[in-house]
Amino acid sequence: MTLQVELGLKNPVKLLAHEALLSTYFTASCLRKKAGHFLQPFGLTDVQFNLMMLLQHQTGPGEGLAQAQLSEMMLVNRANITSLIDRMEKAGLVARTSIASDRRCNIVVLTSYGKKLLSRIEPLYAKQVQRIMDVLPESEQKRLITALEKIRANISEQEEIKE
Repeated sequence: MTLQVELGLKNPVKLLAHEALLSTYFTASCLRKKAGHFLQPFGLTDVQFNLMMLLQHQTGPGEGLAQAQLSEMMLVNRANITSLIDRMEKAGLVARTSIASDRRCNIVVLTSYGKKLLSRIEPLYAKQVQRIMDVLPESEQKRLITALEKIRANISEQEEIKE
């Protein structure tokens, strides 16, 4: 289905680059909704799940990540990371410990409950992701990744240019 039909646009988007951008944005929005519906029965949001996945797969055994590291890796505003971790700590999903040498820095780790919950969700999540992405053969998935990387690199370059 075309973007024009999906969004109920009366007229086609005239600029191809704008249509490509809107299509990317709309696809991300659809994916986020799908993730929300998938994670709701587990009492999680997509952002909480992302944080749990980072703690599980970007650390070594018994290690955690500093809040500053998490905020850089996450797709959320740095200011939101503290309240996100507060909520997750209250729910028993993560624990925070301060570093003796720098009390301003907190290390965040998954709790045993967080690990158990993630181990239940992750195989189901992998199947869901596979179902969504199976529409593209592996070669097209790789081309999509490359194309999106090029766009992100161009965005970064554009931000540095002062006009």
